[in-house]
Amino acid sequence: MKLLIVSALLCAVMALTSAIDLEDEEGSSGTEELLLTGEDHVVKTPRRCPVGWKMYCKRCFLYVSQALSWAQAQKNCEQMKANLASVHSYREHKFIRKLIFRATRQCKPTWLGGSDAKANYIWTWIDGTNFRYTNWCHGKPSNNYGHCLEMNFSAKKCWNGVFCSCLRPSVCVKKIW
Repeated sequence: MKLLIVSALLCAVMALTSAIDLEDEEGSSGTEELLLTGEDHVVKTPRRCPVGWKMYCKRCFLYVSQALSWAQAQKNCEQMKANLASVHSYREHKFIRKLIFRATRQCKPTWLGGSDAKANYIWTWIDGTNFRYTNWCHGKPSNNYGHCLEMNFSAKKCWNGVFCSCLRPSVCVKKIW
């Protein structure tokens, strides 16, 4: 009898695993966590982004259409247990541009999580990660202190440093654990 129950549970787990192993549009799937059931077996459950968020490389992104200052946008992200988005590759940048375009049907200037608020011309991400990838417009950022990073600047849709008090929509990001 125990063998029959274990076999049935194994089949159910395999069926569920197959059903939820769908990949998102960029080809990365959600991570999984182990759910201890209190019995002699473990069931894997998928980790997904919250409703409305989109996954890319184990991080969840959300476009926020409300125009806020950079500090207000960061505070808004923090209230969702997130930060303004940091960008670490060309593909991630392209994903974020698509996210904005799908939400607005435009390529609007939008806040990301970069600033040189700590030191003039030393750009850092609000989440503490290193600036490895950039997409600055030609001649940008200017050598002015206290700017924040906007993407989709000008016809070239590149990055620009602009006064942090300007009002822009934003992109938040959070890791899924």
